[in-house]
Formats: sequence, structure tokens, C-alpha cells
Amino acid sequence: MSERKGLVLVFLTALVSGVSIFANNFGVKGFNPFVFTFLKNAVVAVFLFSLIVLIREFNAIKSLSRKQWLQLAAIGLIGGSIPFLLYFYALKMTTAINAGFLHKTLFIWASLFAVIFLKEKISRRFVAAALLLFAGNFLLFSISSFGLPEMLILAATGLWAAENTLAKHVLRETHGRVVAFGRMSFGSIFILLFLVFSDSLGPIALSTSQIYWVLLTAAFLFAYVFTFYSGLKYLPVHKATAVLLLAQPITGFLSFAFLGKPLALQQAFGFLLIVAGIFLIVGTGFFLHESKSKRLSFAPEKY
Repeated sequence: MSERKGLVLVFLTALVSGVSIFANNFGVKGFNPFVFTFLKNAVVAVFLFSLIVLIREFNAIKSLSRKQWLQLAAIGLIGGSIPFLLYFYALKMTTAINAGFLHKTLFIWASLFAVIFLKEKISRRFVAAALLLFAGNFLLFSISSFGLPEMLILAATGLWAAENTLAKHVLRETHGRVVAFGRMSFGSIFILLFLVFSDSLGPIALSTSQIYWVLLTAAFLFAYVFTFYSGLKYLPVHKATAVLLLAQPITGFLSFAFLGKPLALQQAFGFLLIVAGIFLIVGTGFFLHESKSKRLSFAPEKY
């Protein structure tokens, strides 16, 4: 039951991610990406803190040990700040296609770290599924070059993979809401320090449209981190990060349905390979069970 609950949550994460990527096509233009990321992350941190207080889980934060606080700070550093800065800096020098391909290899590096540091077991079925996912990703993006920008994006992807591995370790003693709050709050602090010391902050004057997009993207990010870290608690890292690739077909479908973007045969085949790979990872038993299962309970965990 626990793994099925985790899969449902991570499926929701993939759905949120797919819709979010689609919505970002209409996002803020001419906005400093570092400032935008700081504002969005800070808003999500406030949302998460408010939720924790609202559902009376503040004791879960008060009871954290010094070691756990340091671990949350590390998650904020390697997951909520540095990789965002690297990614957005590199994105100015490379194409979205190259960035998309490299970022979607996250499940490979996360699986490798999970095997080494968490002793997760990789089945032959997962290896076969991973090959399908990688092939589908390649058909969707078809990377055209590899230079310094691509190296920076790959470094950011590696840091996110390391963060997922560390988060899984921390989740053994706490729950997803606390880990998500640690990631977003400490990440916001580290990005703010970068903005201050690089003289990139300056006066922040937002238009009504920019405020709207900060709040909208923050809502998507809140849903993303809430569902993902809650699901990661019940799933191996390699499964959780692989399921996230389902976001790509979702974005593609929305672009086709609402923007009229043509779907090339190569892209359609890539989507099909990704769906097949995820189906192979999850297995038919999950879908058969979910069709008969009762509503899942998301009551606060007890520690």
C-alpha cells in the first residue's frame, strides 16, 4: 500500500510538472531569472510553512536535531539554489532542446547515486525501462552540441540527483512536508545571498503581470515539491525520478491540444517509448489495484 501511495503522489508530481512546463510558455519575459527564482521559491517556502502550522505539525520542525537541520540546509544548497543558478545561467548560452535532454537524464544519475549510497537494488526490468526512457528522451530532444553550457546543465542535473538521494535518506526520520520546506526555505536564503553579493538584487518593482506569474508558478512549484517529497518517502529514488519523465508527454499533449503545435512522428514515438518505459517500471498490478482501491489517506504522519 505504501509504495502505491508513493506512486500516486509521484504521478501527480509528473502531472503538475507537465502542466507547469506548458504554462511557462506564457510566463514572464524580460525578468531576471535569478530574481524570479528567488521570489518563487520564497513564496513556496511561506506556503509550506503555513501548511505545516495549519495542520498542526510545527512540532515536527521544532523536534529536528542539529544534524537534521544541517541536512535540510544541504538539501537547500545542492537542490534549491546552486543548480537553479547554474541551469538558468547556462540556459542563456544554449538551446532549450539541449537543456531539456540533459535535465531529463536526472533519473539516470539519481539511480546511480541511490545504488551507491542507499544500496537500492536495480532490477533487470528497470534497466530495460531505463533504456526505453532514454531512447524516448533522445527522440524528443536530439541534443545538437556539448560545450560549457551543457556541462553546467549536466552539473546542475547531477546536483539535483544528489539532492534526491540525500532527501530520501532524511525522509527515513521525517516526512515530505518538512523536507520540502527545508529545500525551499534554505534554497531561498542561499539564492538571496548570491543576489546580494553579486549586486544582482537591486530594487524589485513588479508589474501586475509579473506578480501574477510569480504566484502562479509558485503554486505549481508548491504542488510539485509537496507531492514529490511526500511520494519519495514511500518509493525508491530510481523509481520516483523515472516516473517524473511522464511530464514530457503531458506537456506535448497540451501543446498539441491548445496551441496547435504539430506532433512529428519522431516525437510521437518518443512519447510512446517514455509511456512504455514508465508502464514497465510500475507494472500492470498497480493500475489493476488502483481501479479498485479506495481513496488514499493523506493524514499527517506520526513520529
